[in-house]
Amino acid sequence: MTTRTIDQRTDSGLLHRRTLLRGASVALGLPMLEAMSPMAKSAFAAAAPKRSPVRMACVFVPNGVIVPDWKPTGGGSDWQLSKTLQPLAPFKSKLNVIGGLALDNGRAKKDGAGDHARGGSTFLTAARPVKTSSNIRLGISVDQVAATQLADVTRLPSIELGLEGSRNAGSCDSGYSCAYSSNISWRNETQPMPKETIPRMAFDRMFGSGDSAQRRELNRTRQSILDVVQRDAKRLLGQVNQTDRRKLDEYFTSIREIEKRIERTEREDAAALPDLDVPDGRVEAFREHARLMFDLMAIGFQTDTTRVATLMLDNAGGNRSYAEIGVKDAHHQLSHHRNREESVSKLRKIDYYLVEQLAYFLDRLDSIPDGDGTLLDQCMVLYGSGLSDGNRHQHDDLPIVLAGSAGGQLQTDRYIVTPSERPMANMFLSMLDLMGTPAESIGDSTGRLDELGVTLNA
Repeated sequence: MTTRTIDQRTDSGLLHRRTLLRGASVALGLPMLEAMSPMAKSAFAAAAPKRSPVRMACVFVPNGVIVPDWKPTGGGSDWQLSKTLQPLAPFKSKLNVIGGLALDNGRAKKDGAGDHARGGSTFLTAARPVKTSSNIRLGISVDQVAATQLADVTRLPSIELGLEGSRNAGSCDSGYSCAYSSNISWRNETQPMPKETIPRMAFDRMFGSGDSAQRRELNRTRQSILDVVQRDAKRLLGQVNQTDRRKLDEYFTSIREIEKRIERTEREDAAALPDLDVPDGRVEAFREHARLMFDLMAIGFQTDTTRVATLMLDNAGGNRSYAEIGVKDAHHQLSHHRNREESVSKLRKIDYYLVEQLAYFLDRLDSIPDGDGTLLDQCMVLYGSGLSDGNRHQHDDLPIVLAGSAGGQLQTDRYIVTPSERPMANMFLSMLDLMGTPAESIGDSTGRLDELGVTLNA
């Protein structure tokens, strides 16, 4: 793929959108600047405007939710957020909550137990996983359908992130391969996309040039990414207007802050090595880990390093505990609550806490100007689980949030309740249309999700 340093401009004299700052093993993308826009106040202001690209993020949570506390009240545009979704109140006007969707291929049918593995594997594929611990077979996921069509557009076709490692061998759920529980992103029927769980590795994957020897030297000296690209950065700052210099200063500050947070967590992890196997880890370890990953996705979208990202806040059937909010019990075990109020109360806390992390991501996106609005306005952020009621292992009426308007193509501020058993795969087809990467079918799709009321940009 061809990349550019700041010496490269378009035929009209504008700074190219895919300009990279380079140095040693680093290739750092840039946010959208006026110097890249035909609408900038310059001699080229008469040129036709260029739309900001649409981005897609998919965030998975395991074990379902406490459904009565998840569901909003009202319907259509006359609706109110539920108790669990209250952290999303600042963004209500920029999201849709969708009820009634189903993942039929997540159900047992003749395969017996294994609902968590099926819930995770179908979350973005809507395909039927073959029950096996070795010869896995599933289907391509919605993020990879988009990534394949965008492969030559961005530096990374997609980025896959998680907070727990992947196991692609052995059995993790009633005879299902661990690959089904560990991955929501699938390149094809037999290849899950490996996810990065270490912030440093994810950071290097996004901003490194691929020279492993130079990257090891950079890590050894702990030299900042910004120090490495300093020469190009200074030259760029001298070529842009005051507004762009302010944008770049904010962007460089955010990059530096992420680097510092990664280094701090690395030091804390090193100091806590004897305790790394303790299930609940350090206090707020989960929160900091999740937010670092969300920040990396936001930077990836801001710089157009990638337009497609996935994040697993835990693997399917995950048994993480959340001591930082007073829940020391394992999540999966709690999800089999049998309507015991003590367990249900703890699950409410977990559901709320996970939505708080989503709210952090939406706030991050909404704070970044992009095009005629914010980065959130240019995104689709899918958040949810492959199970609704974890106690009963239900795969219908799934808890789904779709935030962002995909560049104004999607009406927001609605609670959309589809007819029961509407395939979630239908929403995937609509999402792919919004990304400009359409497909004829995916999983068990039967058509588009008309209830979304998609209006595609010309």
